Amino acid sequence: MTAAEALHDQIYPAPIKAVEAGSPAERAGVRPGDVLLRVNGQAVTDVLAYRHLLTQGQATLEIARPHEAPRIMTGVPGTAQDHHRLLLSAPPSLDDTFTFTVEWEDPGLEFEEVLFDGIKKCANKCDFCYVHQMPRGFRKSLYIMDDDYRLSFLYGSFVTLTNLTEGDINRILDENLSPLYVSVHTANQDLRQDMMKWWKLKVKDPQAVQIRGMIERLESIDLYTQIVLVPGRNDREHLDDTVEYLSSRPNVISAAVVPIGLTGHRTNLPDVRTFTREEAQDSLKRLNVWRRKFLAERGTRFVFPSDELYLLAGESLPTEEEYEGFPMLENGVGMIRDFLTEGLPELPASLPQPRKVILTTGLLFAESLDRAVEPLRAIEGLTLEVRAVENKTFGKVTTVAGLLTGRCFRHAVKPGEADLLIVPPTTLRYGTELMLDDTSLTELRNEFRMDVRAGGATLGELGRVILQGVDTSGHQWGMSAHAVKEQRGQA
Repeated sequence: MTAAEALHDQIYPAPIKAVEAGSPAERAGVRPGDVLLRVNGQAVTDVLAYRHLLTQGQATLEIARPHEAPRIMTGVPGTAQDHHRLLLSAPPSLDDTFTFTVEWEDPGLEFEEVLFDGIKKCANKCDFCYVHQMPRGFRKSLYIMDDDYRLSFLYGSFVTLTNLTEGDINRILDENLSPLYVSVHTANQDLRQDMMKWWKLKVKDPQAVQIRGMIERLESIDLYTQIVLVPGRNDREHLDDTVEYLSSRPNVISAAVVPIGLTGHRTNLPDVRTFTREEAQDSLKRLNVWRRKFLAERGTRFVFPSDELYLLAGESLPTEEEYEGFPMLENGVGMIRDFLTEGLPELPASLPQPRKVILTTGLLFAESLDRAVEPLRAIEGLTLEVRAVENKTFGKVTTVAGLLTGRCFRHAVKPGEADLLIVPPTTLRYGTELMLDDTSLTELRNEFRMDVRAGGATLGELGRVILQGVDTSGHQWGMSAHAVKEQRGQA
């Protein structure tokens, strides 16, 4: 075994993206493109472990500078594999290494990824898993079934805890990785197993699937929890029991309740359905009883239904105050109310030039959005249409705006029929103008022969885009577990 091969067996090389000017790393000669091998002689699995080792005071970092490896030929000449022979790069050599030491000082390194050993995969086969309902042909990162407690701590993604090892649990406690975001769904163990159907071979510790035991063992860790509600399964009395249990645990900060999301691609999957209006109303009625009780007794409502549940029930959204600071905004809890908090800007009596604007959104939000922008229709010269776009990619059953794709807009909009087309900012990948199907706003501009822009994160921002054509990024996916999956998918 070569020295390079031995290193690969023991470590998780972490490529360095940037080196801070004037930092200890720069003074030691570290350059972007180098890789971190060890800290204090220990392998480092992720940026959290890296930071934890730095808190010990003195840290010696081992750095390698990869050399360009020779290209090697794959395949076996003269066999059936011969036509598959390709020139590929061998793994880079990591033999050229050096070290430097810091004491109570940040070395000044920024890494390409936050996880050096890869994303921890899900051990479940949930009836309602969205990845299982994905149509074909998207970026491979969208099919990664991640369930990584490190991403939960870093970015607030929800995890089930069922794939944890004893070492993972001890690390969470020892390093105080708090808060974590946990998908509970139900506190009834038998029902949870029936809904989630974890793979026994993927469960590393049988105790990890015992949700009550895990919540109680993680008693020093703050937990934000969620319940994905499935009609006829974990709603009604089961919902009451779950809320009652979660509220009894001091480390559970709150619980979000989100109705099941479905697509039109459920071939060979369990038969589940969305909520009827009456069922959604029943769930809200039960939750409101709990919310009033908790507010009176504890000063917090504790349980927060998602916007979608209110829309399905046909009921008014809570006030801004009732969301208590929007702690689960990215989980669809309070996004509409947050959008409405900044009202429309001062409106002109007329526009300098007539403008027709098509404002697109998903089927679920269209009616609410239409009411919100009604004052704009009094402006002379502005023709404004709110257009509910059916999801042609995931199916009509998918009604949220964030899952609309370029294909959906192509079916809903005709070239040249407006001066400005506004798409929901939640349809765009973080930091880009790309949608889920990799359609860009530039492509749509060219195809539709009109200006195409993303709307705003608030009603006020949206109003300015409509009136002035001012581009704004608004809410996107954000740097999140999704973004980490994107990085992995491009590797």
